Amino acid sequence: MNKKILIVEDESLVAYDLKLILTRAGYKVCGIADSVTEALEIIEEQKPEMVLLDIFLKGNQTGIDLAKILTSKNIAFVYLSANFQESILERAKATQPYGFLVKPFREKELLITLDVAFYRHQNSIESKLRQEQALELVFKNIVAEPIPWKQKLLKIAMSIQPHVPFDYLTTTMKNGVGFPGNAISFFRTGFDEYQVIGTDEFVNITKTNRDQLKQMQDGSPRTTKADFYNAAGFAKIWPEFPVKKLIAQVFNMQSFLGLPLLSSSGDVIQFSFYSRKTDCYTNDHLILLDRLHRSLLMAIEEIIPLDAPEPLVTRSDKSTQGELREKNKATGFKDIICKSHQMLTVLDHIGIVAPLDTSVLVLGESGTGKERIAKSIHYLSFRKNKPLVVVNCASMPATLIESELFGHEKGAFTGAVEKRTGKFELADGGTIFLDEIGEMPAELQVKLLRVLQEQEIERIGGKGPIKINVRIVAATNRNLEKEVEEGRFRLDLYYRLFVFPITIPPLRERKDDIPVLANYFLERYAQKSGKAITGISPNVMNQLLDYHWPGNVRELEHFIERSILLTDGPVIKDAYLPKLQGKKENPVYAETATDRLKTIDEHARDHILDVLKRCNGKISGKDGAASKLGLPPSTLHSKMQKLGIKKWE
Repeated sequence: MNKKILIVEDESLVAYDLKLILTRAGYKVCGIADSVTEALEIIEEQKPEMVLLDIFLKGNQTGIDLAKILTSKNIAFVYLSANFQESILERAKATQPYGFLVKPFREKELLITLDVAFYRHQNSIESKLRQEQALELVFKNIVAEPIPWKQKLLKIAMSIQPHVPFDYLTTTMKNGVGFPGNAISFFRTGFDEYQVIGTDEFVNITKTNRDQLKQMQDGSPRTTKADFYNAAGFAKIWPEFPVKKLIAQVFNMQSFLGLPLLSSSGDVIQFSFYSRKTDCYTNDHLILLDRLHRSLLMAIEEIIPLDAPEPLVTRSDKSTQGELREKNKATGFKDIICKSHQMLTVLDHIGIVAPLDTSVLVLGESGTGKERIAKSIHYLSFRKNKPLVVVNCASMPATLIESELFGHEKGAFTGAVEKRTGKFELADGGTIFLDEIGEMPAELQVKLLRVLQEQEIERIGGKGPIKINVRIVAATNRNLEKEVEEGRFRLDLYYRLFVFPITIPPLRERKDDIPVLANYFLERYAQKSGKAITGISPNVMNQLLDYHWPGNVRELEHFIERSILLTDGPVIKDAYLPKLQGKKENPVYAETATDRLKTIDEHARDHILDVLKRCNGKISGKDGAASKLGLPPSTLHSKMQKLGIKKWE
């Protein structure tokens, strides 16, 4: 059966050209719509498997509005647009399309993008089904464990964490009048480490009392529908829900998702997820929880004694935490030191993807620890007893990289005096980590794409393909979208690798990790050097927290190692940091009142405007801005259009 595609495009000529191309390629075009309203009617009737979606349409609604509806219906979509405005592109990308085509595009580009989009969507569906089945089994196993009900509930929460992330979770076990005495909360303090909070402890932490909590709860409406609120949307509901406001302010929470479960006895078991991220929750979380509703409710009803007295908890559940810390170390995270919510989210994502065979793309600046992430993915996978082969694509000469990756036969080329087994063959059954994949030559990208599609390689000078079973984890510090746009990286390969991206935030954006990393490196290098150095002075620690860390974790590690060598006493008292690169001294890192760093595009825009002013608006010619910037005038015009520079001011 041909795959059904809906075209949503307000330019009739473009729409009918698309229909001709798709029909010729064997697809079934089930309709053409020029507005969101018309598209929804066709979707309801035809149930397309893919939607080609223009951003600007007839009527008040845009393709971005329709994209959100398509996501809720689990229908894949690819954007078509001639608009280069950064704000529009950012909004479009936020809807997580399965592809993006910029008009005008070639027929080949369209067909490749569709092929990749169908592949990614199918992978996504299978992955979600596996996740749901795995979670249902986990719930059943937890219920059967011979441990106290509080620990069972904590384990349920922890099993949900990678899929519906939270920094604070409250479970209300009975929707009675007033603030329930048997509510229990879990406050995340580390990976698989949680502080268990009962009502008495909640009162102490928030500096309130039970009467105040009861008054707050009595004034709040009861909710029976799952919903989420991010950032400003969350703040808007505070007047109605003063307890949520209290939790948000005391624990610094920025997002909220509420999940009510109606028990067989008519009581409502309320799950309240909170996150420090401003944009944590999406419709995908609601869809997953809706599918898990029945199995989760059955587990909770068996776990929670609804008529139990208020749970007695201490400051933290030490036995559970100790057990989990050991489990954590044993399962591949022992070399990743962190406590920030950003990095804990990264670890959650690793936990989701590691057991699968999905390709993973690790994104992040140099020095953030991409290789450690790749190693954790391997050691947490079912391939952990097979080889992990690391390849740095940037360090291999272009003339040798094909031989290094795929091997060669004896006599295949001058100098091939013996047969060579390539890295992919060495990794058979295991994982290959392709670091700095953005540096891979274009001709090798084609062969890598074949490996991903066919799971086979061919040695240079070989007589035929060789079947292999290899999982690919790739990493780059480059902006691959920009590399694709400028023709240096293949679009089809990008989307094949982008099935499950993991982005590691730079150290300057997760300052909670600086003290724990610094102390970890201090212990390691003090022991290595044989010096009895046991601490870092508060003054030095403040300087570390204030520094911008352009070299990220690697730079911090080198700083601690160097400081140990230069320190005579038991405490590091001097910070030998590069003065010109601290964010206070360097205007490049100057931050606004809202502590937001400028993007690369914003810096580029400011620089071009400055040069235009110096050249009195002249672009071409000897003294024009293009000449000063070292760009052809046409390229400068293109950049100005992309950055929204219509005139110099």
